[in-house]
Amino acid sequence: MEEFYASVDNVSGFIWGGTWNGEVILPLAPMVVVLLGTGLFFMIRLKGLPLRRLFPAFGALFQGRKKGTDPDAGGEITPWNALSTALSGQVGTGNLAGVATAITLGGPGAIFWMWITAIFGMAAAFAESSLAVKYRETHPDGHIHGGPMFYIKNGLGKKWVWLAVFFAFGTIFSAIVTGNMTQANSIATAIESSVHVPPWTSGIVIAILTFIVIIGGIKSIGSVAGKVVPAMALGYILLAIIMLIMNAEHVPEAFMSIFTYAFGLEQAGGGVAGYAVMQAVRFGVARGLFSNEAGQGSTAIAHAAAKTDDPVKQGEIAMLGAFIDTIVICTMTALVILSVKGQFVSGDGFVDYAYLSTTLQGAQVTTEVFSQGIAYEILGVPLGGMLIAFALALFAFTTILGWSYYMEQAATYLFGDWIAKPMRYIWVIMVFVGALQPIDFIWRFGDIANASMAFPNLIAILLLSPVVVAMAREKGRL
Repeated sequence: MEEFYASVDNVSGFIWGGTWNGEVILPLAPMVVVLLGTGLFFMIRLKGLPLRRLFPAFGALFQGRKKGTDPDAGGEITPWNALSTALSGQVGTGNLAGVATAITLGGPGAIFWMWITAIFGMAAAFAESSLAVKYRETHPDGHIHGGPMFYIKNGLGKKWVWLAVFFAFGTIFSAIVTGNMTQANSIATAIESSVHVPPWTSGIVIAILTFIVIIGGIKSIGSVAGKVVPAMALGYILLAIIMLIMNAEHVPEAFMSIFTYAFGLEQAGGGVAGYAVMQAVRFGVARGLFSNEAGQGSTAIAHAAAKTDDPVKQGEIAMLGAFIDTIVICTMTALVILSVKGQFVSGDGFVDYAYLSTTLQGAQVTTEVFSQGIAYEILGVPLGGMLIAFALALFAFTTILGWSYYMEQAATYLFGDWIAKPMRYIWVIMVFVGALQPIDFIWRFGDIANASMAFPNLIAILLLSPVVVAMAREKGRL
C-alpha cells in the first residue's frame, strides 16, 4: 500500500509541482502553467472583463432575485439558485481544511497564489459558464443538460467527442473523490474532534440528509442551496470577523506574511527561498482550484441549468463564485489561522507550520485554531470548535449536494438518462463510505481528480475562445 501511495504522490507532485520522488524535474508544474496561463489568456482577450464587470454582475444577480426571471427563458432554476448551487460545490472543505492544508504545506505565501488562481479563474469561469448556457441541450423530458461535455460536442464537433468523454469520466472520478468522500470525511473528522461523535454515526446522518435533498434532482438541490448557501456563507464570515477582532493586533502582520512568504522573502538562502516559493505556488494553486473550481468545468454544469437566454450575463454571474469563495471566504480563514495565538505557535506568536503539518491534518487545523480563539466551553467542548465544526459540516454537506448533480450530468452524458436515479443511490452509499475512510487515503487522490477534469476543460475553452470573445463583444462588453 505504501508503494501505491508513493506512486499517487509522485503523479500528484508532477502535475502540480513538477517533482518526482521529491526532486524538481520541471521548472514549472504542468497544471500551474495550463491553469494560470488559460486564466491570463482570457483575462487579456476579454480586456479585464471580470474586474470591470464585478460590481455590475453583483447588481444583476440581486436584481434578478428580486424581480424573478423570464418565464419564457430556457433552463430549470433561477440564476440565483444556479450560482448558489455552484457555490454549494465551491464553498466546502477547501475553504476550511484546504486553506489549512495550503498553509501547513506551502506556508502563508500559498494564500497569495490562491488569490492569483481566483482572479485569473474568474475569467475562465466566465468563459466556461457562458459556453455552457450557449451550447446546452433540453431533452424531451424537459430537463437541461449542459456543461463542458456539451460545449465540446456541440461547439467543437464530433471529432472532439473523445475529449467530452474524457471530461465526463474525469468528472465522475473527481465527484466521488473530492465532491463526496473528501467532504463526508471532513464532516466526520470535525464532528469527532469537536463533540466526540463516532464517524459511522455522522456518516449515516449525512447519507440520509443527502438522500432527502438529491432525490428530487436539480430543482430540489437548487432550492435548498439558494436558501442555505448564502446564510451559511454570511454566518461564517461573521464568525471569522469576530475572531479577527479578538486578535486584531496580529492581523496586519499576518496579512503581510502572505506577501513575504509568497516570494520567499522570509527564507534564508536562494535555494531555500526558491524551494519555498515553489511549494507556495504548488499548494496555493492546487488548493485554490480545489476551493473555487474555476477552470475545472464543474460550476459550468450548474450554470447551464439557469433560466436565462443570455449566456454572457450568466457568465458574469458565474465568475462571482470564484471571487466569493476564494477572495472573501478563503482569505477570512487564512487570516484567522495566521493571527490566532495558541498552544502551537512559534516564539513570535504566529502559527508554527512545521508543527501543524506533522501533528494535525486538514479540518483539524482550522477546528483547533477556532477552539483556541473562542475557548469558552459548553459541556466541556470549546465553543469555537463547536461552531467551526457546524460550519464545516454545512459547507461540506452543500458541496456533496452540488457535486451529486455534476456526477449525475456526467453519467447521463455517458450512459443515458436512465442512469440518473441509480447514481443518486450510489452517491448516498459513497457518502457513508467516505465518512469512514482514513483522510490520507482520500486526500492523496484529490489533486489528480481535479486535474482529470481541468485539463480537458481548459483545452476546450481555449479552442472555443473566439466564440467567448464574440459573445462578449455582441453584448457590448468589449
